[in-house]
Amino acid sequence: MHKIFLFLFAFICICSNLQAQSKSFKNILDAEESIVGASRLELYLSDLQNKNVGVVANQTSIFNNTHLIDTLLCEGITIKKIFTPEHGFRGTADEGAAVNNSMDEKTQLPIISLYGSNKKPNSQQLEGIDILLFDLQDVGTRFYTYISTMTYIMEAAAENDIPVIVLDRPNPNGFYIDGPVLKKENQSFVGLHQVPIVYGLTIGEYALMVNGEYWLSDSLQCDLKVVPLGNYNRKSIYKLAVKPSPNLPNWESVYLYPSLCFFEGTIVSVGRGTESPFQVYGHPDMNDEYIFTPRQAEGRNKPLLSDKECHGEFLLDYAHNYKKNEKEINLSWLIKAYNQLKDNEKFFNNFFIKLAGTDELRKQIELGLSEDEIRASWKEDLDNYKKIRAKYLLYKD
Repeated sequence: MHKIFLFLFAFICICSNLQAQSKSFKNILDAEESIVGASRLELYLSDLQNKNVGVVANQTSIFNNTHLIDTLLCEGITIKKIFTPEHGFRGTADEGAAVNNSMDEKTQLPIISLYGSNKKPNSQQLEGIDILLFDLQDVGTRFYTYISTMTYIMEAAAENDIPVIVLDRPNPNGFYIDGPVLKKENQSFVGLHQVPIVYGLTIGEYALMVNGEYWLSDSLQCDLKVVPLGNYNRKSIYKLAVKPSPNLPNWESVYLYPSLCFFEGTIVSVGRGTESPFQVYGHPDMNDEYIFTPRQAEGRNKPLLSDKECHGEFLLDYAHNYKKNEKEINLSWLIKAYNQLKDNEKFFNNFFIKLAGTDELRKQIELGLSEDEIRASWKEDLDNYKKIRAKYLLYKD
C-alpha cells in the first residue's frame, strides 16, 4: 500500500511538472493565424471614406496576399501619399542606406521617405492629408526603427491636428520582456523611449503607451485609434509572411535578433553579407569552428568584415531549441566574443551605447560581470516598466 501511494505521488508530480512545462512552451505560428488589423476593414474603412488619406506602409503591409494600398484603392479610398520607413517601400534597401522620395510605379502615388534626414513628415508633406493610416510589421525590439517612425508620425499628426489609425500586427518577440531600460540621455532613432530592448507589446499597444505616457514632444497627444488583432496569442513566436527587412529573412533571425543586434556596436559580424544574417556571429580572430565569409550583395551593402573569413557560431540549433530557452536575451555570446577579442583591438564602438540604451552594459562586460549579475542589475527598471506597460495591454499575457 505504501509503495502504491509513493508511485501515485510520483506520477502526480511528473504530470504536474509536465503540465507546468507545457504552459511555458512557446508555439511557432504562422502570422496568418492571427487576424491582422489591416484585414478588419469593417473597423476602420468608414473612417477613411470621403477623406484624403496618407498611408505609412512598406512590403509588410499585406493581408490575404494583397497589399493594403491596393485593397484601399479597390474600396474607393482616396490615397494622396505613401510614407515609408527604413529599407524603403519595397523593403530592399540595406540597413542605414539612404532612401529617396519616389513614385510608386503601379499606382503612381508619391512615396515620401521617412528615413535619413527626413525622419518626421513636415507640414508641407502633410498638406491636404485628412487622416494617417499606419501599417508596418514590427519585431518587438527597441532598436528596430519602425516604432521610432511611428512615434514621429504620431508627433507630426498631433502638431497638424491629423488623426492616426494604427493597424495592429503580431509581435514575433512578444512573449517576453528583457534587457536594460534606455537612459534618457542615450535617446536616438534606435531608441527613443525609456523601455527595455524587448518590450512585450504589439505595435498598436506601443502606440497607446507613447500617447498615454505623453512621450511625444511637448507632451502632445495625437488623436489615435488602434485597430486590434483577432486571434492573437502573445505566448507564441510568429513566422512572418514577409521578411520585415532584408537581413531578417526568417523566424529564426527575428528570434535571435534581440540578442545578436548588440554585435552591431562591436567589431563582430552578425552574418550580414551571408545567407544567414542574424543567425551567426564571428570574427577572423575568434577560435570557434563555424566559418563564414561576408560578401557584398543587394541588401548587403558593404557588410562588416567583407571578404574576410570569420570564425564563430551558427545558432540555428539554439533557435530550434526555443522550448528549452529562457524568456530572456542571451548575453553569453557577447561576453564570450569580448573575452576572445578584447586584447586585439577596440571591441566596442560608440553605436553600442545607443543599442544598449546605457553605457552600463559595456562597463559590466569589461569588468567581467557574469550574465546573471548583469541581468540582476536590470530588475528594478524592468519592474517599473512592467507597471507602465500593464496599462496599455489589448491582449492577454
